[in-house]
Amino acid sequence: MTKEAMSPNPLNIYTGLNSLREYHNPDSSPPLPLVELSPCLNPYYDNGVRIYAKIMTALPAHNVKALPALNLLRAGVGSKTDTVIEYSSGSTVISLGILSRVHYGIQDTRAYLSNKTHLTKLRLMQFFGLKVKLFGGPSTPDANDEYGGVYAAEEEARESGNILNPNQYKNDANWKSHTLWTGPQILKQLPQINLLCAAMGTTGTMSGLGTYLKGEKPSVFCLGVCIAPGNEIPGPRMYSMIQQIPFPWRHIVDAVEEVNAADAFANSVKLSREGIVCGPSSGMQYTALLRFLKEKLSSQSLQSLQGPDGLTHCVFLACDLPYQYLDEYFDRLGTEHFPAIENEFLLDVDTYSYESVWEVLPSDLPTLLEIETTDSQSNDSAGYPEQKGAAKTVRELSAFSPTTIIDLRAGSDYDESHIEQSINISLQTLSSKTESPWKNPKILKQQWEELDGLLSQHNSIIKTNRVLLICYDGSVSRIGASILRAKGVEAFSLRGGYRGL
Repeated sequence: MTKEAMSPNPLNIYTGLNSLREYHNPDSSPPLPLVELSPCLNPYYDNGVRIYAKIMTALPAHNVKALPALNLLRAGVGSKTDTVIEYSSGSTVISLGILSRVHYGIQDTRAYLSNKTHLTKLRLMQFFGLKVKLFGGPSTPDANDEYGGVYAAEEEARESGNILNPNQYKNDANWKSHTLWTGPQILKQLPQINLLCAAMGTTGTMSGLGTYLKGEKPSVFCLGVCIAPGNEIPGPRMYSMIQQIPFPWRHIVDAVEEVNAADAFANSVKLSREGIVCGPSSGMQYTALLRFLKEKLSSQSLQSLQGPDGLTHCVFLACDLPYQYLDEYFDRLGTEHFPAIENEFLLDVDTYSYESVWEVLPSDLPTLLEIETTDSQSNDSAGYPEQKGAAKTVRELSAFSPTTIIDLRAGSDYDESHIEQSINISLQTLSSKTESPWKNPKILKQQWEELDGLLSQHNSIIKTNRVLLICYDGSVSRIGASILRAKGVEAFSLRGGYRGL
């Protein structure tokens, strides 16, 4: 096999006016990766089993449905088509939206969805510019249910000459996409393949892959995967829900495994952490494959799947990504599956932004406070505290300064020495001996909460739109400036604090 035959575009570069079309054309791209799992993910490695993940998320649209979507559009878009509508759980209609723009300039793609769809997925649709229409009833309605969204999309397109409803559940262009692209790729990459494992939703992936692989190599065993009754996994369906789908999966599938949601999500996490980043549908196939192999070993029938090399080469599809389902992972698996967040309580405090320009050096004070100085004036005459002797006060600042100075130190320290025109607003959580909030997150929480409340109570004191905050070392005043800035006040903090003066 020559490199040219395997990689029509080995450098993976797309240029010119049609660059995006070529980028989204599987005939112009290198094969998608086929990655063997290491023994840490393959408990049957020593039994002669080799497991490979076909990384369908490496497609430009990052999901397996991009191939059916392209083939559906090729088969259905006409000269009058200006709108595409599809009942889809997500990936198919997102791909239709992207590819209808790229290949046909169609801007109007509409997603028909169950009202039980997670909000994150609805927002994902909106992100890709899809118009969303919700339907009640089952989350995965029967394709022929006249009360469901699948039927509604089909009826709407039938009544309009400019609307295309590809209908992935009934259109043969769905499954035939995998006889065009995915099947030939896998067989070229792994001619010794013995077992194919694929989830079944529309059954298009299994129908297309199985038809191609069995046509070229009849010994390939096809393991179909469905959702166990009473469970929900995005994409695939329960076995009872695929009975009305007319695709040729019945003639292809040699065995069916049913997987529950907890195992699918958990094994998706396991795969992702070990380097095969994938979502729950991929975890479902991996779960089914391991279970099937275990059954074969237990019944001492694994040798029936072995090839001439004495090994059993298995392929499953990494067909989805986990990111849009993150909330579901935590809801379904529980926090015990995930590392704890240290100092999680900080998520509720210190929520405003910081800028280094809001911190001023002592040398910047004359400019900030609009004090006129000359080269002959000493620092203390410019408003700084005296550095020698037992002086208890600081020389008075300009009476015309538009800056309100707030001293956050303890009252006793303020009384001992302070800038003359400053105002003391003491914090109960702050003293000269208090540990830095940046070293102790619990202190940061306490001081932020007190500052947020205290500064809000003293709006009458903050008379100007400019405030200078002073504390002992600049750490707490920095927090205060962030809070005031969030409230629309032009606030600054003195770097180094009063000690820096």
